[in-house]
This record gives sequence, C-alpha cells and structure tokens, in this order.
Amino acid sequence: MSRQRFVTAINCIDGRAQLPALNWLKPHCNVDYVDLITEPGPDKILTRGPAQTIASIRSKATFSFEVHHSTVLAIVAHHDCIAHPVSREEHWEDIKQCVQVAISWNLWPRVLGLWVNEWGSVDLVCDKC
Repeated sequence: MSRQRFVTAINCIDGRAQLPALNWLKPHCNVDYVDLITEPGPDKILTRGPAQTIASIRSKATFSFEVHHSTVLAIVAHHDCIAHPVSREEHWEDIKQCVQVAISWNLWPRVLGLWVNEWGSVDLVCDKC
C-alpha cells in the first residue's frame, strides 16, 4: 500500500468555506486527505489572539504534522465571515500575517494563504509569503 499524503488546513468553522478549500487543496498540493482545524474567523484569531486559542490551534496543527506527516499548511479565510466581518483587503492582510505566524512554527516546508471568494472559488493569497 502506498503512503497516504496529507495537508493541514486551518479554516473557518463556516461550512461554506470547507468544500472549496478541500477541492482546491487536494489537486494543488497533490494530496489524498486534508486534516481540518476549524475556528470561527481563524485569520482574526491567529493575528489577534487569544493566546490560549492560538496555542490550541498550533497543537492540533502540530499533531497533524507529526502523525500524518503533512507537508503543507494552509490558512483559509472566506468572504462574508460573520466572525471576522472586515473587507477582503483586510482579510488578505490578516491571511498574510497568519502565514508568517505559521512559518514561525518551523514545521511545514510550504505554508499557503487561501481566500474563498464570494463565488465559492479559491484564490491563492500567498505561498509562503
């Protein structure tokens, strides 16, 4: 049996952001599965705290990295987020900051920032920016 390939995604709890991210990540990262960590407004949480929630997200992401050997971490935010009701431009800046936070964890060789737009399509905000 061949080794299964995983990516880790930190995504919003909002179901509208789930399938678009999964459907984008699998082919673009050439993986079989996506380990999902969900929080309301993850780009807000990873940039503004609280520290305990950030630590919990990091712990779950580290578990995915260690157990499933995920090679990519994706930070996903989306249009019309109730938990983080800011403009697209503000989300994109937050996503870029989140990617920097994740890079500082020194685990994944590749960290992506993704945006699920108003049409349900995924835009690449940054690739280890």
